[in-house]
Amino acid sequence: MGETPYGTGNEDDDRTRDGRRDAQGTRLRLLDAASELFAERGYERATVRDIAARAGANQALLFRYFGSKKALFGEVMARGGQEQLRTTPPDRLFEVALRGMLAGGGDGDGTAKDRSLEVCLRSIGGSDEIAEALRGLGEEYAEVLATLSDADNGDLRADLALSWLLGIGLMRVVVGKEPLASADPDTICELAGGALGTLLKGPPEERGRRPGG
Repeated sequence: MGETPYGTGNEDDDRTRDGRRDAQGTRLRLLDAASELFAERGYERATVRDIAARAGANQALLFRYFGSKKALFGEVMARGGQEQLRTTPPDRLFEVALRGMLAGGGDGDGTAKDRSLEVCLRSIGGSDEIAEALRGLGEEYAEVLATLSDADNGDLRADLALSWLLGIGLMRVVVGKEPLASADPDTICELAGGALGTLLKGPPEERGRRPGG
């Protein structure tokens, strides 16, 4: 299956006149290829052989840089999800993450693709280690969404928002359920965004009963 740390060819084939720069480039290509294949096939069906082939590298280099397929998966999730969490204002996180899934990882404006949630959807049901990585990322997204709610059960509301986000992605990306699968992303975001405010903050009459509401 190509999952063992044995490659073919020269293990140093990413080193030319400037080995350090070329090595970094190979590492990034492997991360990009892994992100694409994990999003397309899920963790179990994306083989090390295919990841290396898409990156134009050999398997030995993949194991040299990442150590294992599981470690590579973890870095893919961290690179995409953590970057999105770090750079996105909390009040835009839901929409940015949703648009990323609706557009297959990009928002159509030339920005870098983040397919971490798509990877999550395709990889659900994997090993315990994979489930733990997915759970950790989900908890971080939920923690940010919870900051948008001042309700007593804000954590629960944030979990529901995250579940809704992943559910939309599941039905559109994995299941291909119509009319959601071909619906316009702007329309989906408009409908989902309006309901998100009610979910996190409660209806207007409920907000009015809270101190400072």
